[in-house]
Amino acid sequence: MKNSKGGPGTGTRAALATLVVLAAGTPAGLGATARAATPATPATAGGQAPALWTTLDIAPGVQVRTGTVRNPDASPSWTVTVKVPGTSRLTGAPVDIEVGSRAWAQDTAARLTAAGYQPRVETVEWPGYADTPHGVMGLRVRIGSFATQAAAQSTAAAVAAAGFHTAVEWTGYDAEQPADVENIHVAVIDPHIFTGTVAGTHDGKVTQRETTSSVAAKLGSLVGVNAGFFVTSDADGVQGTQSGIGAYDGRLESLAAGARAALVIEDGGRHVRVADLTSTVTARAGAARYAVQGVNRVPGTVRDCGRPGATPSSLPWQDVTCHETDDLVLFTPQFGAALPAGAGVQAVLDAGGRVVSTGARGGTVPAGGSVLQGIGAAAAWLTAHAVPGHRVDVDEAVRDTGGRRIPLGPGDSIVSAAPTLVKDGRVAIDAATEGTVDPQDLSFGYAWANVRQPRTMAGVDARGRLLLVTVDGRQTGGSEGFTIAEAAAFMRSLGAVQALNLDGGGSTAMAVDGALVNRTSDATGERAVGDTVQVLP
Repeated sequence: MKNSKGGPGTGTRAALATLVVLAAGTPAGLGATARAATPATPATAGGQAPALWTTLDIAPGVQVRTGTVRNPDASPSWTVTVKVPGTSRLTGAPVDIEVGSRAWAQDTAARLTAAGYQPRVETVEWPGYADTPHGVMGLRVRIGSFATQAAAQSTAAAVAAAGFHTAVEWTGYDAEQPADVENIHVAVIDPHIFTGTVAGTHDGKVTQRETTSSVAAKLGSLVGVNAGFFVTSDADGVQGTQSGIGAYDGRLESLAAGARAALVIEDGGRHVRVADLTSTVTARAGAARYAVQGVNRVPGTVRDCGRPGATPSSLPWQDVTCHETDDLVLFTPQFGAALPAGAGVQAVLDAGGRVVSTGARGGTVPAGGSVLQGIGAAAAWLTAHAVPGHRVDVDEAVRDTGGRRIPLGPGDSIVSAAPTLVKDGRVAIDAATEGTVDPQDLSFGYAWANVRQPRTMAGVDARGRLLLVTVDGRQTGGSEGFTIAEAAAFMRSLGAVQALNLDGGGSTAMAVDGALVNRTSDATGERAVGDTVQVLP
């Protein structure tokens, strides 16, 4: 059910106040003349400390603003959360859930009190998503307020020994209270002034993982940010390949997971928009046709699900790997790695779509050619219809949810993640539809969406300017990140009329002039990612 004003739910309004005032207080809402590396006008609200913004002109039409928000009234601490034991609706696996029913909370609090603890029961409300319930999500049970993580862990271990499911959490990541520190970078690219190009890129190889800053340095980029979701484990496919739609310089290199949000960059960045996209690919041999359900991925393995015939779900599910027993997959020259081997067959095609050979899966994609691999019924179709010397044509179509076809040509790129944050000038978060939360299973997506995390966002304002934004997170005593609702409210406060969430967490990175400018959250440093968005001179 959508909030009538498209705003965040009441449970997040207080936490968002600092961020919204800060963004609105940035010079003329991102419209002022910049002064290179000079402080912007600070913003204040209530008891909050002034927020200092610095503004840097990178090139005509390209500006980067960096701000730190501090809220002296926030006093986060470590605490012990008692979780609800449950079962995943999707996989059937045992899970621990952050919130439960009132009856569960009251019973759990009574048992903890009897065991000598002093529990507190907290109400957690649904954020203002467009497609989830409103009001109370559930009740959370916690114990204590600790100055150190170690002290909380000691209490958590004792509570767990008494038969409870526990987790140690930093309350600064809660949506119910303001964050004490947020470090934010905002890049603004004005296509009416900027004479360079904006491109989504995998740097020439779909299976290549590189850091955002290394790609930026190699390409001489003015600004670069990480882009879409991608495979990070061999168990989930080929690392580096996208788990949603991806197109680079007019070439479709990955298929959509359902109808998720995508950043569409046309004509080298002259036109940029956000849209929910679907994709279809069809193989044709004479009058025979077969649906291709994957591009540049392992047959039978579908990261983030969202393809017809996938199990346990054909709907998109964030960070879940689904499977197909009948699967036809296309490999392009940009795959750039050894082809997956295993059961099934493949047909090697030349640049004109003529079948060069058929046989067991494996080898490499020929220069300028392509490969179709099939398992199950798709393997039988290839065996019957991919005849050496004959043609197998491949038709591709990318469409928005209104059915309008998105043509792809040189200079066009698509990167995809989820969910949509802003639509038609209003906050409109379709978190359930895009598979990032599940109202029927509160174990799914709660921390991903409703807890503060590092985030990367992209949007377009009413003047057609591209907004690329990062917020650092997971830094206890440092920057705490955004929830999805906070990310949406912040993008709207910048003037975005369209916006989406890109990959976040340890992937969140922004490079300026080839150098990393934000503080990443992975302990090992900047994460190598699947694709990036680069602003090129």
